[in-house]
Amino acid sequence: MMSVRSSQRASSFVSRSALALLLATGLLGSTGCGHEAHATPPPPSTQEVAQQVSAEAAAAVTAAPAPAGPAPVPATFDVADLAQRVTPMVVNITTTQKVAGGGPGFGGIDPFEFFFGPRGGGGGERAPRTPERQMARTALGTGFIIDPEGFIVTNAHVIEGADDVKVRLADEREFAADVVGRDTKLDLALLKLRGASGLPVAALGSSEALRVGEHVLAVGNPFGLGHTVTLGIVSAKARSIGAGPYDDFIQTDASINPGNSGGPLFNWKGEVIGINTAIRAGANGIGFATPVDALRDILPQLREKGRVERGKLGLLFQPLTADLGKAFGMDTPKGALVSDLEPGGAAARAGIKPGDIVVAVNGTPIHHAEDLPRKVARHAPGTTIKVSLLRSGKPLEVTAKLDQLGDGNGDEVDTKPTRGPKAPATANKFGFQFSDLAGGGVRVDRVTEAESELSPGDVLLEVNGAPVRDAKALEAALGKMKPGTVAAFKVRRGKITRFAALPIK
Repeated sequence: MMSVRSSQRASSFVSRSALALLLATGLLGSTGCGHEAHATPPPPSTQEVAQQVSAEAAAAVTAAPAPAGPAPVPATFDVADLAQRVTPMVVNITTTQKVAGGGPGFGGIDPFEFFFGPRGGGGGERAPRTPERQMARTALGTGFIIDPEGFIVTNAHVIEGADDVKVRLADEREFAADVVGRDTKLDLALLKLRGASGLPVAALGSSEALRVGEHVLAVGNPFGLGHTVTLGIVSAKARSIGAGPYDDFIQTDASINPGNSGGPLFNWKGEVIGINTAIRAGANGIGFATPVDALRDILPQLREKGRVERGKLGLLFQPLTADLGKAFGMDTPKGALVSDLEPGGAAARAGIKPGDIVVAVNGTPIHHAEDLPRKVARHAPGTTIKVSLLRSGKPLEVTAKLDQLGDGNGDEVDTKPTRGPKAPATANKFGFQFSDLAGGGVRVDRVTEAESELSPGDVLLEVNGAPVRDAKALEAALGKMKPGTVAAFKVRRGKITRFAALPIK
């Protein structure tokens, strides 16, 4: 309202100014003698006066600097028009899987025996059962067209184990489809319709440029009802929900239900920015979509090879807690803390060491530890990448030639493990009791601090980068540390090596 009224006042002011100036020039032109009148330049026309006043007003309005930042997203847009434009690009998917059923009728139950008991009667030997028959199990999903010749993107779990895949377009045409490729780690699959051509194609946008709060439109086939649109916003980005090693989901409150899997999440421009993948059981208004940028990374391989080959560094890493960050001299704990290396792997060959903190890959910052495997896996095996590190607080850059990721998760995050049992609070001031280990080193015997990252049985290998030789030397080293500081232990727990923080009180 404020901007409309201001515009009206400016327009009124311009009109009054033009009229006043016009009257003034008319009066001046009618006074004085004829000689002076001829010497005076002719008065400007009404149009010239209006243009001059309008230019001055416009200059005053545009004098304020334009705000910096990305182009604003409109608060409102024609949702019906958007839905009409994008729904032809969305398809409904039905898969059929043959499974062993059992005997005849009622899901494998013989109706005669159900009502009358075992065949043959009289407690005698039962007659031979009818052989098990094949039963068809169907599943529903959604997908979207990315090529006019009939290439379809959906979720890998939609077509998992399918013997037959049928795809229905928005115009009710139905096609058989073949599975071209799949990637179970990102839960994405590529299909090809048989005999299709000239299909409408969904434009792929940028999930990186997507901002929290933007409007999004989900289109899918919830509960097999057919094409359905739901509107919402981007609630969060980079969500990790424990679905796999490369969790990086867009969270939205646009309604997503069973049957929406594999369907597109559109931005207000009509571009696909995500693939609807998961819902939160028991929670309303929370759905998750795989970012479209992840699809872009693997699409060429799915189309050409039918599978995805990823590179790996060959290391184990862990998140940086506030205490660990403090122990390593960081004001803000960001990055991935390297806890162990694969012998002879890419990281070891590059000179990366346990205790290094990976802060960037090819110049892209690693804000959270979980970012590291996603950034590395975007590169093919054999690719050379630049890895930015912090070692003893000093920046360092190395190059690593990636190995090929096998069936495992490759570069794995070692989340904080379950702590061992705690003894009654009767131990020393460090919060744990320890003793010499046969053959060298120190073993944790008891832990009394409830929040300690140590557990009984841990073997302490280093403290603040210095080797731990025996219990006496460890106690002396800890005794020299000032209260309020944090000690960083390198710990062997079973076959895993990791780091643990110990605040000094």
